Amino acid sequence: MDNHESVPLNSTTDWPRRSVLKAGAVAIGVGLLGRFADARAQGLAASDYQSMDAWAMSQAIRSGELTAEDLLAAALSRYSEVNARINAVNMLHEAYARTLLAQRRSAGSHNQGPLAGVPLLFKDLNTSLQGTITSNGSRLFKDSPPAAHTSTLIARYQQAGAVPFGKTASPEFGLTTTTESLAWGQTHNPWNLAMSAGGSSGGSAAAVAAGIVPVAHATDGGGSIRIPASYCGVIGLKPSRYRTPSGPLHFEGAFGASVANVVSRTVRDTALFLDAGQGHEAGSAYWCPPLIRPYVEELQREPGKLRVAVVRQSLTGAPLEPAIAATLEQTIKQLLALGHELEELNLNVDPRQLFGAHGTALGTALRVQIHDREQVLGRAVNSDDLEKVTLVNLERFKSTSGEDLYRARQAFESISATMEQHFERFDVILSPVTGSLTPKLGLLSLDQPWDSYVHHAMGSAGFTVVANVSGQPAISLPLGQSDSGLPVGMMFTARLGGEDVLLRLASQLEQAHPWAGKRATV
Repeated sequence: MDNHESVPLNSTTDWPRRSVLKAGAVAIGVGLLGRFADARAQGLAASDYQSMDAWAMSQAIRSGELTAEDLLAAALSRYSEVNARINAVNMLHEAYARTLLAQRRSAGSHNQGPLAGVPLLFKDLNTSLQGTITSNGSRLFKDSPPAAHTSTLIARYQQAGAVPFGKTASPEFGLTTTTESLAWGQTHNPWNLAMSAGGSSGGSAAAVAAGIVPVAHATDGGGSIRIPASYCGVIGLKPSRYRTPSGPLHFEGAFGASVANVVSRTVRDTALFLDAGQGHEAGSAYWCPPLIRPYVEELQREPGKLRVAVVRQSLTGAPLEPAIAATLEQTIKQLLALGHELEELNLNVDPRQLFGAHGTALGTALRVQIHDREQVLGRAVNSDDLEKVTLVNLERFKSTSGEDLYRARQAFESISATMEQHFERFDVILSPVTGSLTPKLGLLSLDQPWDSYVHHAMGSAGFTVVANVSGQPAISLPLGQSDSGLPVGMMFTARLGGEDVLLRLASQLEQAHPWAGKRATV
């Protein structure tokens, strides 16, 4: 366990010590630190643990008021309390976490780094932890050999002090916007257990919403960070293409459509983890421009008067449900009250080109991944290995040619250029995350006929896919709620490399519309 990849960090490790929050900013954990010395004798109280974000946890570790063992025990306790009901965590790696903590204490590094002691869950999809299995949400990989290496991004979080202790559920190969699979069962939304937590990072979003961890790793190839964040009432930032690493074995996912980051309850946690994870990876031909300043420092700056474009129409043509339309109007009013300028915009993007290129990239990547597994097994896959919709996808892209792939890559570049032109006029684009509220479990399962799946899926990803193809950063913020109490997220998109703008605006909205205190009913 002592040969994890060593990755240099940015110069943000002292931020939790020196940062002064803006007046009125989120104060999760503030006021708790003083009573930790007494609490430790009896174990960290569940209410205290769930009231802290990762920033506050790291602060308590670095000051010596808590230990990483305290936080891990609290996370495991909350896992034991709620996971049987929500099924967010599909693999527990407690022994790995305890070994890591023992090694750090022996080396005298147990209270170091900007993420010192923060318990971390990460997504069971194309992400590895040395010595553990990655199932990709599929029966086909549940008996695959343990990983020989740790993914670069997880290694960076770990090097910054985080403590990985388990994986979160994903649908098979992340192919749908719910999190349910024949391999692992259904992940329930903590706000309403009959509903989906979204997908494909639904396990991560549900774990954060239920208070198992303050932050969880997530990936997004078509909306898979932002959709579950919206459905579960947490924050989900899809970073710019190549902002975070995808290696060490693969340096981009589906032409860069798929990227990784986290879901969290507070904006400062999103910034903290982005600082720890971002940056060029050795061997990768692509990376985003270097930062002007750490993202956590951006939270100390006002966003200024922003030019905001409002997009109301989904690229699939699906109408907005009333609660989502109402939240969009409320958000528009809030932005106007904060002094921003707003203007309606119709995206100049051809939906057929967009979804065609996106499908070709992801479908071909799926075929390669499954064919590689077939080579290892020495046999062809069948219905005992893969779910119904996955099998159809495998067949649909069987005849994809080199020309098809080349044209898909050209479409990615064309759509990226088209979207960047919008940012000559606007600073950010506001839209819903989805056109529909959280669906009932089963509605978007991959274990159903293709036609019924496609019919139900039309309302889920009509706003999100464009940023995956174009590469721009986009964030889901929990700005509304339906009459039945389900969270509703709104999405803000910025130019390539514009995470700083999104984080400054998100921080402003967090102060004007505090959401961290709203907790899921589970």
